[in-house]
Amino acid sequence: MPKHRALRTAAAFTLALLALAAACGKNDYVPPPAPTVEVGKPVSREVTEYFEFTGNTQAVDTVDLRARVQGFLRKVAYQDGAEVKKGQLLFLIEPDQYEAKARSAQSTLASQQAELSRAETEAVRAKKLFAEKAGPETDVVKWESQRDSTKAAVEGAKAQLDLAKIDLGYTRVLAPFDGRVSRRQVDVGNLVGSGGENTLLATIISDDPVYVYFNLNERDLLSIMRRNADQTKEKADPEERVKLEMGLGDNNEYPYHGTMDYYDLGVNPKTGTVLMRGVFPNPDGRIPAGLFARVRIPGKSKKALLAPETAVGLDQTGHYLLLLNDKNIVEQRPVTVGSKYDGLLVVEKGLTGEERIIVSGLQRVRPGSAAKAEEAKPQAPAAKDGAPKTDGAGQ
Repeated sequence: MPKHRALRTAAAFTLALLALAAACGKNDYVPPPAPTVEVGKPVSREVTEYFEFTGNTQAVDTVDLRARVQGFLRKVAYQDGAEVKKGQLLFLIEPDQYEAKARSAQSTLASQQAELSRAETEAVRAKKLFAEKAGPETDVVKWESQRDSTKAAVEGAKAQLDLAKIDLGYTRVLAPFDGRVSRRQVDVGNLVGSGGENTLLATIISDDPVYVYFNLNERDLLSIMRRNADQTKEKADPEERVKLEMGLGDNNEYPYHGTMDYYDLGVNPKTGTVLMRGVFPNPDGRIPAGLFARVRIPGKSKKALLAPETAVGLDQTGHYLLLLNDKNIVEQRPVTVGSKYDGLLVVEKGLTGEERIIVSGLQRVRPGSAAKAEEAKPQAPAAKDGAPKTDGAGQ
């Protein structure tokens, strides 16, 4: 009897262990819910194709201001980097000796003019006496010769006076045009123009308008010439020239608008490009010379599909978008992107227009995973000057 009781106890204990083992081995894992992502359809807009290039800004006029006469620098009449007007005094070289030379030349001229007046009077008198047979012919020849030589001396004196006045004028270095002047290269009290050297005093540039130089390859040049057949020639009227847009390195926008006013005589055989020049208004001086610039030429307009720039990914194979299919499964779609407009990228290949693009929550999903869709708020940025206009289609 005790033996049977022991067997029953052992069996009960074994069943308890089996039940415990079964309970421990049971899988209670519950998968997390699918993440929620914001989706939106591609934006359909009319966009403008652009030919884009890089170049550099350059001042329209650049002049080195040099001392053209010798002397001590007496005055610097501007502040370094100041804006100046045409004809404004910038430097004064001591004028004393040149004023004296001008007075001396004036005195010499007056003396020669007096001699000429006397010779002319005597020549008339001698000729009259000779006609009346009251004087010899030699007196006529003498005074006419004196008159002619004195005329030449007067002309020489006039030339010397002109040269003296020119040198005196060179003591005043004036601004040749409206512009901005560099820092002075010579301080007051220093000798300039010595030894026949034209000492550099400063440099002045005109900063309104400003030039931008860039290069076009043959293919783009031919395309632009075909599309702007009536505008590629240099024209006096800016309204008839090829329109240009320019951006600087501080942002991705193209806020400056100008026109093409020159292109080189032909294609450079070494580079296969042609040098172009655009001119841009710069009334506030915000476009300094020597800056790296991005230039684009508007082409034709076309319908295009666009996606938010933040939704476009990039891996080793290229650009891609994450889409949510009709079964709410994430798909990765390779795309070809183009220009940027108001935070949107043109999708040239890879979309039909009906896809649901994941625009927010990209970090929470991966291709092949499930996701819950939430419609993103439509974005319709206002078209800026030169930007494409929205036609109302899209998200």
